[in-house]
Amino acid sequence: MQDDLIPDEAGQRLAARLRAEREARGWSIATLAERSGVSRAMISKVERAEASPTAALLGRLSGPFGLTLSALLARAEALAPGGVVARAAGQALWRDPGTGYLRRLLSPPGANPELVRVELPPGAVVPYPAESYALLAGQCIWLQEGELLFHEGERTHRLAPGDCLALGPPADCRYENPSAAQPCLYLVAVARR
Repeated sequence: MQDDLIPDEAGQRLAARLRAEREARGWSIATLAERSGVSRAMISKVERAEASPTAALLGRLSGPFGLTLSALLARAEALAPGGVVARAAGQALWRDPGTGYLRRLLSPPGANPELVRVELPPGAVVPYPAESYALLAGQCIWLQEGELLFHEGERTHRLAPGDCLALGPPADCRYENPSAAQPCLYLVAVARR
């Protein structure tokens, strides 16, 4: 798997995509800050590519746009929407600078459902606010390797290889790899409304 992800050029594309999504809606930075709960200063830094946003931050920013994190990343990579085949060599990859988690968009951009493969490093924890899930019709997580603790609101689900979890109503969630040595690999299927 490719490891040279989100170089400066890709970071610039992500910054431009966030700004374009905000401006397409006629929103000021203050409006996006209010809708996402992210400070105006941080949004400004991200849009100028002066800060590398984490997955959790991008999840908070993509929700108000009605986009999943992977859809936002795919748009940033300027992949042509509407294709019927997403070739392995062209699938959008993104590494979270905060946790090192690796995300690969498996399905063609705009596909519904959307399929994403994630490699979560040992000990990593990635939180997503309930707003990240508000516009989704459904989501399933299928663990392939390792162990995953999925915290959904007050409930914690311990997943082993082969287990598949269907998420309930939107809640604050956290993906957690409890292993100190082994990454966990899982697929996420997301259906949008």
